[in-house]
Amino acid sequence: MISDAATLTDTDRAALQRRTLIVLFVGAIPAGAAMSGAFATAATLGKELTGNDAWGTFAAACMTVGNALGTVPISRMSSRLGRRPALRMAWGIGFAGAIVALFATILEIYPLLLPGLVGIGIGAAGTLSARYAAADLATEEDRAKAIGLLVWGGTFGSVFGPTLALGPAGFVAESMGFDELAGPFMMSILLYGIASFSIDRWLRPDPLVAAGGLGAVADRPKLSQSFVQLWQRPAARLAVLAMVVGQFVMAGVMIATPLHMNDGNHELRIVGFVISVHIVGMYLFAPIVGRIVDAVGPRLTIAVGGLILFIGAETAAHTDPEHRTGMFVGLFLVGLGWSFGLVASSAMLTAAFSPAERVMVQGASDLAMTVAGASAGLLSGLVLEAFGFHFLSHYAGLLAVALAGIAVLSLLPRRVAQAPV
Repeated sequence: MISDAATLTDTDRAALQRRTLIVLFVGAIPAGAAMSGAFATAATLGKELTGNDAWGTFAAACMTVGNALGTVPISRMSSRLGRRPALRMAWGIGFAGAIVALFATILEIYPLLLPGLVGIGIGAAGTLSARYAAADLATEEDRAKAIGLLVWGGTFGSVFGPTLALGPAGFVAESMGFDELAGPFMMSILLYGIASFSIDRWLRPDPLVAAGGLGAVADRPKLSQSFVQLWQRPAARLAVLAMVVGQFVMAGVMIATPLHMNDGNHELRIVGFVISVHIVGMYLFAPIVGRIVDAVGPRLTIAVGGLILFIGAETAAHTDPEHRTGMFVGLFLVGLGWSFGLVASSAMLTAAFSPAERVMVQGASDLAMTVAGASAGLLSGLVLEAFGFHFLSHYAGLLAVALAGIAVLSLLPRRVAQAPV
């Protein structure tokens, strides 16, 4: 079995990359559905248990908090042991978190719900880190495409997760005598279990080990040093900024959407459809976005993504609670803009560092991104309560425009330097 980077021929590397992508797909699909189904439920359940919008969005934000808490431990475990143990651990914690959330729903205990959602969020951090596993063995020319393919692979689970969670899974829960909102967590238990088992069983050899990315653990930078490295390289700075702004805008608008639509008395299944369409925008076109990045470069792609984010946020901002078309269009565009930024910035960040340096700086960048998402989630309920959905979505869109402008400005010195004398 191929396991040593020194003996890895080009043919072996290509074959192992194809196998790695397939196995990552098998894990990412159920893990994505487990996360998105629970996320679509969290804010509504939190409000139902407390009667307060802010506590509802706080419950959903706990998933993004878990996402932030999981990034560094997952990176550290990856750097020491490889991708397989780290993904197995992350999705195993998601499995345990879903069990806790299920009991909280059945017993109607809001404080118990919060650690369960944090655990599910840690599982989501594993799904997010899997995109780097897809790039470990990719060639420089195909790196963005590999990341895009893995992000796209999450589409099948993530898109259908909310629809299944708020539809069939809810019916199953009701048939068993539980509240329909227990259904999504029952589904998450099953799917996180499948993801953790499949990655442990079949992700062999480990792609990071095969790529020679473990090296000497003592030589790996600490988290603080990783942030210094990110700051010192202009390409890495722009990549992290794109991740942070994209996640902040996307999470803030998405977390507030179910509560905005609930004010318009939309059925839960309609809310689930909107979130599903949003996730279609996030994941479905990622392979095409990867090809765009390889063709025109990540900086221009980030600029385009910022403009798409702005248009989506503004469309949602100008949609009344009673209407649904604007929410479908707006949330789809917000997801698509996020996809442009994530794929482009991930490829840019990976290219900026050597294989031995990548794992910890990837963890640091994902930590910054998920902290931004958690902050957006925590703030969205307060902003929604105080100023309304229009205010929240409008100013989130303005942040996206600022990102697009910074990305365009970063292109100018490159163009001047390449101009003929």
